[in-house]
Amino acid sequence: MSHQDASVKSIIFALSANLGIAITKTIAAVLTGSGAMLAESIHSFADCGNQGLLFLGLSSSKKKPDPEHPLGHGKSIYFWSFIVALMLFSMGGLFSIYEGVHKLSSNEELKSPFIAIAVLLVSMALEGASLWGCITQINKLRGSESLWSWIKNTRQSELIVVFGEDVAALFGLSFALIAVVLSLITGDPVYDSIGSIGIGTLLIIVSVFLAIKVKSLLIGQSADDVVRTEIKAFLEARPEVEKVYNLITLQLGPQIMVAVKAKMTTVEQTEEMINNINRCEEELRKKFPIVQWIFFEPDNKE
Repeated sequence: MSHQDASVKSIIFALSANLGIAITKTIAAVLTGSGAMLAESIHSFADCGNQGLLFLGLSSSKKKPDPEHPLGHGKSIYFWSFIVALMLFSMGGLFSIYEGVHKLSSNEELKSPFIAIAVLLVSMALEGASLWGCITQINKLRGSESLWSWIKNTRQSELIVVFGEDVAALFGLSFALIAVVLSLITGDPVYDSIGSIGIGTLLIIVSVFLAIKVKSLLIGQSADDVVRTEIKAFLEARPEVEKVYNLITLQLGPQIMVAVKAKMTTVEQTEEMINNINRCEEELRKKFPIVQWIFFEPDNKE
């Protein structure tokens, strides 16, 4: 399975879950006449827009190189992932905290609590299915690597964003359910307000983590340690290469760029050395299909 296929499937899972949640909240808003539930349904439809932006990023990253973008458009996915992290911060985190503070000051009673509980349970089931789908795709990619290690090392920003959204949403819905139940048992709406503030704080923490992760990729991050080590070992094992002085990689969306400075095996003619370099590049691309650009500099010193 390609990394791109795993990302597409995870985004589809998330989009389906958010659309189902948005429709459920809309129905609940119509039945109860609750303005708060209507606002929540709009919020969920906005979450669907986040998945749309990730699809846009994946589509843009497939554009071919052009004179103005000689290394292609692969990093487009990082830009749109960063935008989604910002939206999660503003439309998710800040909005939830505002709602919680507003409820504290207005001391509004909880409307239709049993319908709210039903909506939350359905939403949790949908988000749980989305998270399960996302983790299933991640497991196909991470191999024997631990989940936390994969999260720290992966260069797939869109998959990290979907995972972060799903985790935050599931924990947020759990907070909301506990808050609603406590408000129902005690008759005190303050628990509902605290729940909204807690959800907002959680979303802000997750969005900041995602933004920091994507920022490194936007600036220009190398391929992960495993890929760099394997590429260097492959080149050093080639009979055409005597020693690799330096190896630089740059992650550009689904592809990577490789720059090599190496001492080539001594040959009698310059043309023979050029052929050796071309052969190394050809074999490197066969071994590592994600390598799209190779810059090879032969030298006799570091």
